[in-house]
Amino acid sequence: MIGALRTPEQQTVTVFGGSGFLGRYVVSRLAERGYRVLVPTRQPNLANFLPLGKVGQINPIHANLRNEDSVAHAVARADHVVNLVGILQETGRQRFDTLQAKAPAMIARLARKAVSFTHVSAIGADANSESAYARSKAEGEAALLEARPDAVILRPSLMFGPGDSSFNRFGTLARMLPVLPLPGADTRFQPVYAGDVAEAVVRAVDGAVPGGRVYELGGPEIRTMRQMMEFVLEVTERKRPIVPLPGNLARTMGGVLGTLDWLTLGLIPNELVTTRDQAILLETDNVVSEGAVHEGRTLQGLGLTPTTIEAIVPSYLLRFRKTGQFDLKRNAPPGNTPDLLAHRSGGAGSGFHPERATGPAVGQSSSH
Repeated sequence: MIGALRTPEQQTVTVFGGSGFLGRYVVSRLAERGYRVLVPTRQPNLANFLPLGKVGQINPIHANLRNEDSVAHAVARADHVVNLVGILQETGRQRFDTLQAKAPAMIARLARKAVSFTHVSAIGADANSESAYARSKAEGEAALLEARPDAVILRPSLMFGPGDSSFNRFGTLARMLPVLPLPGADTRFQPVYAGDVAEAVVRAVDGAVPGGRVYELGGPEIRTMRQMMEFVLEVTERKRPIVPLPGNLARTMGGVLGTLDWLTLGLIPNELVTTRDQAILLETDNVVSEGAVHEGRTLQGLGLTPTTIEAIVPSYLLRFRKTGQFDLKRNAPPGNTPDLLAHRSGGAGSGFHPERATGPAVGQSSSH
């Protein structure tokens, strides 16, 4: 096999969806391992936020999953292929059927020379679900395994990390709304750190994850939607009443909001939009199954220790506090007076005590 004969530096990994939330973690980990990485994207000129690697190590290239020729070009030199493409809401020409049901098998068919194929799906993928999202995920998995029986399929639960669309959304809602209407308040999730999912992807590329299996990736704790919102309120130091929404009401509101979002061409803030399809998803628990635990098809089964939300989430939710993350009194070490940031008093109560500072203030020379 190529993995046994060549070093990572001699191998190329094509990562579809590499410019997205999870993709940036995956691309960064692959680069750290030494792999050359190609990131197909519809707009390579806007992919400046990709992680930095060695010169020439990470390259965005033009490709569109609706154009097979561009996909074939993207995988022509690939030793390994990773597919992370997924959407939670259909917009314009971005459809569940195209991107999630058909694309995985199409990529696999065009990437025949690739040694490995790793696909990230989602816990909750179900061919019999009422949700179009969940059905398309299941259809994509089935078609992929038919084309590549040795493919590695990873199903994460709700992912968190800086830049996520879950806890950041909760923080935004807590800042914007006086009352928090919450669909699926009692639905259980197993939040998983995007960095842990990325590590599982990279281990699959390394050849350390047996193929032809579906792995379910969850964090160390199971929490309901209400508990996650309460955690966000605690971290952001905000008090908001939480109002659970019954399933039928959530579906109706989702249908109305989805229609309004479409009619206004997406002008409604994303944080306020929960579509009917998403409301249906929120009616079903999103946790690792007992079968996956028993068979070792989990992060722990792959030799990884899941990261807690307490270890990561507060670091990027501080900005949602009323005083933000730059509250000197809160962040000051106990018993110590921090260096002053101003060279003159800001008025009564500003805490201006230059005689206590250990060094010159901003704008002040060291001779003062």
